[in-house]
Amino acid sequence: MTVAAAGALVAQTVMQHRDTLPKINLSNLIRLKPEAITGVASVIDGDTIEVHGQRIRFNGIDAPESRQYCDDAKGFEYPCGRRSAEALDNFLAASRPVHCTFVTWDRYHRFVGDCQRGDGANVAAWMVEHGQAIDWPRYSHGAYAPQQAKAKAAKLGLWVGNFQAPWDWRASQADGTAPASQPLGLVNRKLVAQSGDYSCEPRRYCSQINSCDEAQWYLHNCSWGPKLDRDSDGVACETLC
Repeated sequence: MTVAAAGALVAQTVMQHRDTLPKINLSNLIRLKPEAITGVASVIDGDTIEVHGQRIRFNGIDAPESRQYCDDAKGFEYPCGRRSAEALDNFLAASRPVHCTFVTWDRYHRFVGDCQRGDGANVAAWMVEHGQAIDWPRYSHGAYAPQQAKAKAAKLGLWVGNFQAPWDWRASQADGTAPASQPLGLVNRKLVAQSGDYSCEPRRYCSQINSCDEAQWYLHNCSWGPKLDRDSDGVACETLC
């Protein structure tokens, strides 16, 4: 079917049933349902992979975004988005290839699917059960609620401290609505920036910093660094400088 023919079909259907039909996604009508995809995955983030050039979003779960930070048990910030991606990468590497069956297309034109590891383990279920992602009731209808209850009770992964649901975090970011653009393997795979004795993990406060040089390093190298410069004058922890 050509694009023009598909468009005409949609228009005719809407005119005949405009009061009874839900909103129609034209791209889903035009695009044929793809075959299942099997191959070695590149990890984009905790809920998205790429196989043979096709971006695949796991159905029914949501993981923290690559730039998202959460609080650990002691209240220190850590890069939970990167942790989630690393956990997925390690999990998939243990039994290749991954096999994904199609569910739908999302608004970013990604293949949304149910994926299994080479040994048959359900990828989404494992991520939720180990606290590296959460059940997304809007799409899962509670399918992963039992795994989430286990992770929460055991304080695994995200549940060790406090975190913002990924969908809420994205909504709070002016530029955080688009998905990550590069596989994990094409980005610096270190969880945090490091230089000599300094590290961005965990987050530090001025009362925990020993020198002006250290404070300035955090300011310029860590996502939370600007919080040390309360008056935005370019100098962190001024009592030390």
